[in-house]
Amino acid sequence: MTHGDRKPFLISGPGEYEIKKVFIKGFQSVSEYGGSERINTVYSIMLEGMNLVFLGALSSKKLNADVKEALGDIDILFLPIGGNGALNTTDAHALSVDLEPKIVIPMHYGEIEGDEKGKALDKFLKEDGGENGKPIDKLTIKKKDLEGKEGEIIVLKT
Repeated sequence: MTHGDRKPFLISGPGEYEIKKVFIKGFQSVSEYGGSERINTVYSIMLEGMNLVFLGALSSKKLNADVKEALGDIDILFLPIGGNGALNTTDAHALSVDLEPKIVIPMHYGEIEGDEKGKALDKFLKEDGGENGKPIDKLTIKKKDLEGKEGEIIVLKT
């Protein structure tokens, strides 16, 4: 892969990073992904005045209090909901309510053990009351667009 004259900036694991006015903090957590215990990194990305939080393959239904405090006010939360090592739909919903993001984007869904593809997303949306979650092709958002939002679920088409 070529990047021209630019060199890629690798963000790998816990720590603090900064590149071109984008600030990233990584916090270590543990995941039971793939049948064994693994290290997972939760990332907070400050971009254009918005706090985007990516939970990765998190399998713990509670975040360490220090990590939760360090994450601060979350604008957009990328939340694993598919089970199979990540959060199951019930625990994912409870964590999203606890973290109080303005927008939730479900990820890492597909099959729940023994179920058909897509059931995890349907189940997660039902946990939330089924009011949110119409799939969209693309999300373009600015800080001002977040005003008044509380836990709105946005599903990106895959």
